[in-house]
Amino acid sequence: MAAAVLLLMACSSGNQGMVCQGKVQTLDGRDVSMVEGKIIDRYASFSVSLPDLKLESGPLHSSDRRQYVPSAVTKEGWLAMRLSDTRFMVVNAPLDKVITFDCPARSI
Repeated sequence: MAAAVLLLMACSSGNQGMVCQGKVQTLDGRDVSMVEGKIIDRYASFSVSLPDLKLESGPLHSSDRRQYVPSAVTKEGWLAMRLSDTRFMVVNAPLDKVITFDCPARSI
């Protein structure tokens, strides 16, 4: 038990995040621009940092992770989704904005 706690603490401490390329699109899929952002992945939640935007997903929920994408709504009203270990998406319908981040593969 103590070893498991120590392992979890070691894996989660000092997470500096990863720099990821983001594609900005409209809700109907038109490309707008590319951005570079920092994603800090905590598995059950993640954060996005851009020069003009900082979002915390909060706890991601999915009734069945094999069928449904884990997601949450941020305090700012963005829908935050963890698409895979290396892909993240944030959506703001009133702003007609979707940002999909592709991050480098990680080794454990």
